[in-house]
Amino acid sequence: MMRTNSSAAPDPGANMGDPIARTESVAKVTGRIPYATDEHGKTPLEAYFLTSAITRGQLISIDPAPAEALAGVVKVYTHHNAPKRIATPYTQKGGYASDTNMPLTGPEIFNDGQIVAMVIAESYEIARDASHRIVCRYAPTTPAVIIGKPGVETIHPDALLEKEKNVGDFATAFAAAPVKIEGEYSTPAQHQNPIELYSTTASWSGDKLTIHEPSQFVVELAHGTAAMMGIDPSKVRVINPFMGGAFGGKGFMTQRTALVAGAARELGRDVRNVVTRDQGYTLATYRAETKHHIRLAADLEGRLLAYSHESWELQSRHDDYPLAGFGVTTAMYGKPAIETRINLVKADRQTSGFMRAPVEMPYMYALESAMDELAVALKMDPIELRRVNDIRESPIDGARFTSRSLMKCFDEASASFGWSKRNPEPGSMRDGDWLIGYGCATAAYPTHMGPAIARVTMSANGDARVESSGQDSGQGTYTVLAQIAARELGIEPGQVRVVMGDSKLPPAPASSNSLGTASIGSAVKLATDKIRARFGGTMPSRDDRATAFRRMGVQEVSESGEFLPPGTQPKVLDMLRKGQVPFANQARGDESKNGKPLMFAFGAQFAEVRIHRLTHEIRVPRLTGAFAAGRIVNTRTAHSQLMGGMIWGMASGLLEATAVDEKRGRWIKSSLEEYLLPVNADTPRVDVILVPEEDHEINPLGVKGIGEIGIVGGAAAAANAVYHATGERIRDLPILMDKLLI
Repeated sequence: MMRTNSSAAPDPGANMGDPIARTESVAKVTGRIPYATDEHGKTPLEAYFLTSAITRGQLISIDPAPAEALAGVVKVYTHHNAPKRIATPYTQKGGYASDTNMPLTGPEIFNDGQIVAMVIAESYEIARDASHRIVCRYAPTTPAVIIGKPGVETIHPDALLEKEKNVGDFATAFAAAPVKIEGEYSTPAQHQNPIELYSTTASWSGDKLTIHEPSQFVVELAHGTAAMMGIDPSKVRVINPFMGGAFGGKGFMTQRTALVAGAARELGRDVRNVVTRDQGYTLATYRAETKHHIRLAADLEGRLLAYSHESWELQSRHDDYPLAGFGVTTAMYGKPAIETRINLVKADRQTSGFMRAPVEMPYMYALESAMDELAVALKMDPIELRRVNDIRESPIDGARFTSRSLMKCFDEASASFGWSKRNPEPGSMRDGDWLIGYGCATAAYPTHMGPAIARVTMSANGDARVESSGQDSGQGTYTVLAQIAARELGIEPGQVRVVMGDSKLPPAPASSNSLGTASIGSAVKLATDKIRARFGGTMPSRDDRATAFRRMGVQEVSESGEFLPPGTQPKVLDMLRKGQVPFANQARGDESKNGKPLMFAFGAQFAEVRIHRLTHEIRVPRLTGAFAAGRIVNTRTAHSQLMGGMIWGMASGLLEATAVDEKRGRWIKSSLEEYLLPVNADTPRVDVILVPEEDHEINPLGVKGIGEIGIVGGAAAAANAVYHATGERIRDLPILMDKLLI
């Protein structure tokens, strides 16, 4: 066990790598890192989007003449003269687009902030000024944007049936149980708000297209743009070595890229578009609202007897993006009778998408809140309730876990947090006028792995190069890949140069689902295994290296590693090369079909809240989390990822929400000035505990992934702490002070 408190670079425990600093850290803080909007040789034209002033209806007329008359304006595109593009299917249906509402194809408006014009000018300022001069006349219709309100359509597609988990006779078990609870929980819309804005720079050289864009999946973006431009994918190159945050919003190709690329092709000039902060709320995906109805029942000892969970997920009219989180929640506890159902609610919104822990955050919030309510009904410590229901096999089909260190995490975190000092009676702990509450919740994230290819080259002088198209959005991928290669080749990490973020490099999956290290890292290890085999299975020592290379008659050796996730077919590598998203063919830790075991990282989240008895303002003086995620390659980057996730988890429970105007269907908050994000003063102390764990089954590295588990459970821990402090059970996130005043 290792307790790190606030240390940014904890000493490694068992099965953990050294906390070396990020290889690119100095370059980042000194401004030498090239981001997508930086100049790349030529002075581009600037594109600025005019977006709709209504949510639903028709654009009756649009007059670009006042904008075109402004000096410096090159062209104004509307649906009458838009660049030619070819529609591509939705990513969830084998295509490339993160949404299929193609702008500038007609006068109909489907959602708030839809693009209605694109101004191309010699400068950003001119383009923006010109956009405000375009005269638009609309015929609005009443939008429907809220779950449970008139005008939305609730559907239950057959495709969801396999996502629903059911076992036993829930109705009978629930009716006969001596202790039961029932509650409805909801999570709000949220937006990613990365520091680096969404942008695209398109440059043509003859019939070849180069794109600079912050993307979590450059191979997908290259192939998707080629499909929409009607050109061969070999003629498109996407370059994106670094990102200033992503969190899911830059996961897949949006409609913006083809618009900018089409304008650049028509005009014969480089064109750059930088989406404004407020436009990012409508021109990218987001986390949509969810609602949950949960019923739990247990015997007098706390053993779960019945669990029912029905969910409602807000969707766009165009695309279905089901979270369907029952693969996670039904694998958590006991062996109850289980009944689940998923409902999709179609509304006049843009298509939602990935946002850190997209499935697990809302679904585990609902379950972990309900578990706390059940503990109260049982007059039982919530940690002991989870201990009584800790399992080693799936309640659904009996599939085993490759490893499960949940209660180790609770034991370590509770000891560090001081849980034993908690008086279980709500409202009983005070410090003057401040009510004190302690809350806890389970964190869980399935181990995802995608196909990946990496090339490793080693020179006679001991230097090595790792090449992968994979992306680093700030989580430290450059550093951990260097550490993996160095460890396997017997050299120092400083001798390894990692090259990423280029679609012409060996293809890697999206930087999402916490699969980067497990997938690309495994491909790197497979490549280094081949290099070691070239030397007879053991790398030569530093003194013998030059001789060994001379004996082979080469100055360098280069090998590629092709990683196939367990249980997948070789065809997924071909899908990866085409930039397709083989979700159905990935290794998903929460799926146990065909005898596959369950693969999860686990954690325990604890929060202390203080609520002023008169003003009801909420403060969070400290958070504690313990996490077990297989091998930890770098304890510094792991600590950073988990700490950031914990803060985000707390904020998703107490701060973050994007409010929508029900009447107009438009986002009310669309700037960092209005969107509540946590700052240092909101979380004075964050304690991260790395619990040692080994798992030799999941992949060649034994890595489970840590990028997203830190957020899971954070909202529930904070909400449960609010109940403990006040005796008020607020089930509708975020819990702001006004909800405590009602």
